[in-house]
Amino acid sequence: MNARQAPPRTLNVALEERSYPIHIGSQVLGDPAMLRPYLAGRQVLIVTNETVAPLYLASLKQGLGDDLEVRELILPDGEHTKTLASVERIWDALLEAGFNRQCTLVALGGGVIGDMTGYAAACYQRGVAFIQVPTTLLSQVDSSVGGKTGVNHPRGKNMIGAFWQPRAVVIDTATLATLPGRELTAGLAEVIKYALIRDLDFLAWLETHMAALRGLDETSLSEAILRSCATKAEIVAADETEQGVRALLNLGHTFGHAIEAHQGYGYWLHGEAVGAGMHMATLLSRQLGWLAEVEVERVSALLASAGLPLAAPANMDAKAFLERMRLDKKNRDSRIRLVLLRALGDACLHDDTPPALLESFLEGYSRA
Repeated sequence: MNARQAPPRTLNVALEERSYPIHIGSQVLGDPAMLRPYLAGRQVLIVTNETVAPLYLASLKQGLGDDLEVRELILPDGEHTKTLASVERIWDALLEAGFNRQCTLVALGGGVIGDMTGYAAACYQRGVAFIQVPTTLLSQVDSSVGGKTGVNHPRGKNMIGAFWQPRAVVIDTATLATLPGRELTAGLAEVIKYALIRDLDFLAWLETHMAALRGLDETSLSEAILRSCATKAEIVAADETEQGVRALLNLGHTFGHAIEAHQGYGYWLHGEAVGAGMHMATLLSRQLGWLAEVEVERVSALLASAGLPLAAPANMDAKAFLERMRLDKKNRDSRIRLVLLRALGDACLHDDTPPALLESFLEGYSRA
């Protein structure tokens, strides 16, 4: 490690025997201390994609050392590849290599790779170890932490999956230097989400540091990742399988997932759809009388400063939104359950929105 580099910072996800660390640092992929302590045995399969492999696969393998049986699987890139067919390729690779229950899968990439690799690990021989090495901002602050794994179905996002916790999450902030601007913006949506649901101080911090974040200032990015992961770790520790408070992490996601599914996976990035979804949740919270107009304007300004879309896709009307939203996993007894804001920094689950009001709101938003 370069002498000028700060040592990695570590958080812990407290889940008793399933607890694990989140290591956050720069240029840590080649550090054996980041990976080797969390391997279950000598057999390792690295799962990555065609975009990430040329950039970081060699560094990761260096960190593993040359005394292990290391295989690699390079999949196509993109949200449209998040399918059972891709997961079957992971299982095929494991079986062809003769890997046993002491193997470890390492997910090197964004949320798609992490979700699919985790799901493959959860199912292979009824559960094997895996490590998350996220390389996008969105996966670093959200999908790599918490054990949600799975794939999409044509009718709904993440409808097939399992809870399966990693043994460790290794976040190398240096990987963000190669992240396309659109992907960085998508990740900022999830960062903003943490501030809106329970951290007003973080919200104010984001308002003054957004330009630095979009400019890839490493100190600012490291701080945003740390604060986001700390909030998620706390919530996951309290509600691992989303029976209560963890559902608050879905602010904007019911609307956002509807956009993704309707447009076709990958047309809108997940974070872009969540950004528009958070705007919608804020507007509906205002309509219910919970937020003042000045608070709505504050959220809109922050989302816009991150470069996130605020308007609905031109081809989506209220009927299209409702059709997709009725498939959301949070719903109870056929009632659409939304995450809304009682106040900035105070999110809540709400399933009492009158259907006529919700339809009217969606119609107005779609026409705006």
